[in-house]
Amino acid sequence: MTFTLTNSTDLILEIPEFRQRSQAFSHPSSAYQAYLNELCLNAVLPWLQEDFTPQAKVWPTTTALSSFWELVNGTAITVDATRFILVPSESIDLSELRVPQEWVDLPSWLGDYYLAVQVEPDAGYIRVWGYCTHAQLKHKGNYDAGDRTYSLDATEIITDMSVLAVAREFCTAEPTRSNVTAIPTLAQAQAQNLIDRLANAEVITPRLAIPFQLWGGLIEHSGWRQNLYEKRIGLPEQRSVLQWLQSGVSQLAETIGWERWNLELSAASRSVGDRQTEVNISRRLAIAGQFYELTITPQGEPDSLYWRFELRNAIVGAAIPGGFKIRLLTEDLQPFPNNEDIATTAVEQLYVEVALEPGEGIVWEVEPLPENYEREILKF
Repeated sequence: MTFTLTNSTDLILEIPEFRQRSQAFSHPSSAYQAYLNELCLNAVLPWLQEDFTPQAKVWPTTTALSSFWELVNGTAITVDATRFILVPSESIDLSELRVPQEWVDLPSWLGDYYLAVQVEPDAGYIRVWGYCTHAQLKHKGNYDAGDRTYSLDATEIITDMSVLAVAREFCTAEPTRSNVTAIPTLAQAQAQNLIDRLANAEVITPRLAIPFQLWGGLIEHSGWRQNLYEKRIGLPEQRSVLQWLQSGVSQLAETIGWERWNLELSAASRSVGDRQTEVNISRRLAIAGQFYELTITPQGEPDSLYWRFELRNAIVGAAIPGGFKIRLLTEDLQPFPNNEDIATTAVEQLYVEVALEPGEGIVWEVEPLPENYEREILKF
């Protein structure tokens, strides 16, 4: 990767050759939005990794990008505890930076620094022509209710990109973020109604189709955002654990690490050769440099089925450290009795067992957070 500085201010980055990831979108406009974002990401991420930290990575995960780009322009990258929001545009008008409201007003999405990126696909380069902080956008930006964006005039933007590394290292006392109001939590039935309505691909810009408070409450829940994206591109249910057990894990679930296992168990009370098969679903989690296995296993009889979520160290015989937790939540992120297990000291396993109605969804959480963790709704 090569880059040059023009007039010591603009940062020009070559778009590296890459094989565009296989992605599906509901409309040519969202597909092109994704294309511009991918060009931008493939140029800027190596620069951040080279000039800031090799640990710079996409937030929340690379596998989630399609579900963002289907709905909203922009990409988030975390650099240690700092979040950069890349805002690509093909516009030759560099008089202002326009940022979608989601990246500014959703508490879990907002960033520290917003990079204004002009993409030149045919010329093979991108131009990072300035940056601002979240606080600048909130205090000095103009909000446009028509397209739900915050715009900041170029005169308010820092156009000397060499200043960014200095500001991040030495201006730590100056807050980059402004306070934002929490988005109200949606009821599950309301969220499902919105998903069914916005899943219609004829709704070309779903982010503008309903009030922002409803829209924000819907997509800030990563499980609902994923579900909306999958329905907009016509995918059948991708996270049905019963279907996974019967016919194998869906392709989408495989991309985030889920696997189906057939385990032959020998009961001590039975004669040799009298075996039974246990089928379970598992996913390997990386936490603080160690690997763990999260397994989901059906328990009980077919007419009184319940489910066991179990966390173990991936190394046989190794323990789970004290302080770890496994927790289950309802689809709308509500706790329920006996929904978590906590390791007060090192233990062999943590588990939660739960009985669920047909079609009911559950969200799992593990603390400390696994790498690349994003909430998902598993259906039963």
